[in-house]
Parts: sequence; structure tokens; C-alpha cells
Amino acid sequence: MVEIPEHLRKRADEARAKAEAAKAAAAGGPAAAGSGDGASEAQQQAASKIPPHLLERSVAARAQASGDAPEAASAAGGGVAVAAPPTAPEMPATGPGGHTQRLLTVVKSGSIQDVKSKPQDKVHVWPHLLVVEFVAALFITAFTLIFSIFVNAPLLELANYNQTPNPSKAPWYFLGLQELLTMFHPMVAGVTIPGIGLLALMLAPYIDKNPSKRPEDRKFAISLMTIHLMFWAVLVIIGSFFRGPGFNFVFPWEAGLFFEL
Repeated sequence: MVEIPEHLRKRADEARAKAEAAKAAAAGGPAAAGSGDGASEAQQQAASKIPPHLLERSVAARAQASGDAPEAASAAGGGVAVAAPPTAPEMPATGPGGHTQRLLTVVKSGSIQDVKSKPQDKVHVWPHLLVVEFVAALFITAFTLIFSIFVNAPLLELANYNQTPNPSKAPWYFLGLQELLTMFHPMVAGVTIPGIGLLALMLAPYIDKNPSKRPEDRKFAISLMTIHLMFWAVLVIIGSFFRGPGFNFVFPWEAGLFFEL
């Protein structure tokens, strides 16, 4: 059984004593005791939050434990048997605010376990992400296959090793590096400058730790990436359209266009 704290038990005893004193004062005599007790018991049952059948069971068990039983007494003159007034049921131990629930019944489930599901903005990699990527890869592969059937690649004639093309340009994605080689020493153009650019891009997430995805909040990251793209794009454009025979600087609207895919 659940042990009732001592301060709650004292408070219940005081309340029970006050209730019995008020009931004895309102009864006015033994004749009205029966009706008064019945009314007070009904009022107690109405005021109590315990169901009536449970309250009656607890009163009977308490009376049986204390050894009390209703007794009949005979009147001296008339010989009429008058039943002794029934013993007033003891008030159950009440807690703060007069509530009679036990401690475990007033604990809400939300305080001991979380029964509500919280929305999440994350999904599993498999199958949600990988299925979409796999379908996209199949679509790109099918498109490339169909496109290659109907469109021929822009290949040149067979290479003549006795005649070097002039100008001799690298593929467009390497023209930026070839353009740097015309300006700096190979060690600087091929190692130092690309190494500094890659190192700056690798350190960018550690310098700019802003978790926001809004462009106006990521000015440092956007500025760094814009400078990197513009620097490399300018070099590729110059090497593609502004370099003629001997890899000399020319204007395409004057000397023509020396660029092939």
C-alpha cells in the first residue's frame, strides 16, 4: 500500500475532527441524528470525487477493522427499540486542495513520457534519396545514349605528327591553367596559385560557420565563391577567344576565332 505522508495525515485528522464537530452541533439531538447523518453522508459522497461504491467499500472495511458494529438499545419507559445512530463514516485522507486521488493517479502521462511525435525535416538516405538519384542517373544515361545516336561528335581529322596545329590549345576546361602558364613560372602557375585557391575553399566552412541558408546571411561564402568562379571564368574566356597563332593575344572580331570544342 502507498504510505501517506505524516503532514497529510495530520491535516486529514484535523479536517475529520472539524467535520465531526460540525455534524454533532447541527444534529441537535438523537432523534435527528439518523436524518442528519444520512444527509451529511450524502453530502460527503456528493462532495467527494470517489465513486459511491468505492466509498461504501472503504467505510465497511474501516468499520470491520476497528471492530465497531451497530447496536440496538431499548428505551427505559416505552420499551420501543431505537436503533443507535450509525457511526459516521470517516473522511478519507485528503491531499492538497481536498482531492482524494492517490499520488500516482494525478501524474499526467506527458510528464513521464513523450506521447506526441515531433515533426522532422530529415529523411533516410535509403530509400528516399538513393531512389531519386538512381532514377536521375538512368534518365541522364538514356538521354546521352539517344543523343549520341542522332548527333555525331565534333571530331577533327586524324592527327599529323609532322604538323603541329597553331595555336595548340588545351581543352576548354584546362585553358585557364594554360593561360596562367603564359604569365607566370610553371611552379607558380601550376602549383602555387591553384593550391592557394583550393586551400581557401577548404578553409571557407571553418571561417564562415553561419548555419543559415539565406544568401543575404552568407555574404562571405558567396563572395569567396564568386571571386573564385569569376577568376577562373575570365582566364578560360581569354584562352578560348582571345588567343591566336603562337598563343598570342588577339581580338576575335579582327583576327577571327581560334577555338574549337
